[in-house]
Amino acid sequence: MRPARMPTLAVCLTAALAIGPVVHADEGVAVAPLAATARRAGLRLLESEHLVLATDRPVRAGDGVDDLPRIFDEAFVCWCGHYGIDPTAVRDWRAFGCLVVDRERFRAAGLLPPTIPDFAHGFCDRNRFWFVDQSNPDYRRHLLLHEGGHAFTLTIRRLNTPEWYTEGIAEFLATHRLDRDPAGVERFVHAPLPARAGDVEQLGRIEELRKSRAAGTSPRLAAVLAAPPGNHRAIAAYASSWAAVVLFSQHPAFARPFTAAERGPLDADFNARLAAQPGWDMARAAREYDAFVADVDYGYDIDRMAVDWSPGRPLVAPTRVTVDACRGWQNTGLTLERDGRCRVTAQGRVLLGEVRDPATKTVTPIESEADGITLRWYRGRPVGRLLVAQWEEPQGKPPGFVILGAGSAVDITAAASGPLYLQVNEPPGDRTDTTGSFTVEIRSTP
Repeated sequence: MRPARMPTLAVCLTAALAIGPVVHADEGVAVAPLAATARRAGLRLLESEHLVLATDRPVRAGDGVDDLPRIFDEAFVCWCGHYGIDPTAVRDWRAFGCLVVDRERFRAAGLLPPTIPDFAHGFCDRNRFWFVDQSNPDYRRHLLLHEGGHAFTLTIRRLNTPEWYTEGIAEFLATHRLDRDPAGVERFVHAPLPARAGDVEQLGRIEELRKSRAAGTSPRLAAVLAAPPGNHRAIAAYASSWAAVVLFSQHPAFARPFTAAERGPLDADFNARLAAQPGWDMARAAREYDAFVADVDYGYDIDRMAVDWSPGRPLVAPTRVTVDACRGWQNTGLTLERDGRCRVTAQGRVLLGEVRDPATKTVTPIESEADGITLRWYRGRPVGRLLVAQWEEPQGKPPGFVILGAGSAVDITAAASGPLYLQVNEPPGDRTDTTGSFTVEIRSTP
């Protein structure tokens, strides 16, 4: 899906700044002659304000292909919002896309030039792009928007950035779900971090991040940012670049400097320009990236899961802290030295949501104490269980939180010299309806 080198709609429009970057809507090839060529070749044409889509895919009722140009236009408005561009300033911009079943038919028509590489899934050259038909309508739509996002950035923003941003922003702009409006029409909703696996069937970015993390092959941020041209030939590379763009654009510590860098030239110096932004902390970004890819899952809320990395103070007397059940890893404010020992005890109950019985129309709250409940499990432990951890950066292994103990009463030995962290075990996507907290006492032991 590599190009040639060179929120809801309301939310996206609200995000647009009054003064955006310089745009170049007149760049790219003329679409009308390509459309005429497609008609002469007997290809089906689907058109909207910003897209002409030619395809040799047979008409099949309910396959969603007829809706693709409309969805493309809805995504276009969101893309403008991301870059602070007034959509009316680029109202005349159009892309020409080819949804391909038989490549030879497009070659014979002159719509797939010999200069275009033999792509596996898709390819973009300025405001022209090609993508291979898919049996899964969600993935077909994602490929359309990925390549369309390339067309947008290559022409309107004259993008020529390092590989991670080129591919990461295309993945970011393309990741979405469809929600029905009051009239029952399925509308584009930008969802850079999907809430459910069913929203992005066959995409596999989150699964790939977790797979590479488990195998110990997950790249560090420095390697992601230094990826050479042509590196994105496997899902793992797309997943890593997507993760970097999602983190930088959504994290409260990075969103402002990252947006400022994006509003400037998108050229080969983008990495250096990002690093020079006021407020940018590359060391923290690297650690946050490691923490993100270690815990990423559907419904992950970056703001809710953001980590406080402050060093804390030594544990010299019994100390009580509160652990909010709806947040991720929480810094206790206490630092342990390697091999130091302490006892952690917790009291209280938290609400992990509720179970609705449609037959009886009853609602049962799901409550848990710090030992958790075996009704549901997450990552090998009961949900609701209190987890105790430290951040560790071992030689030859991916950095991450090492769980030292779990439950309402546990004796732990520090794995490293650093802060002690606590959280309630639960999938990130389930924390939105989680309430309550545990009161935790931490005291040194011999």
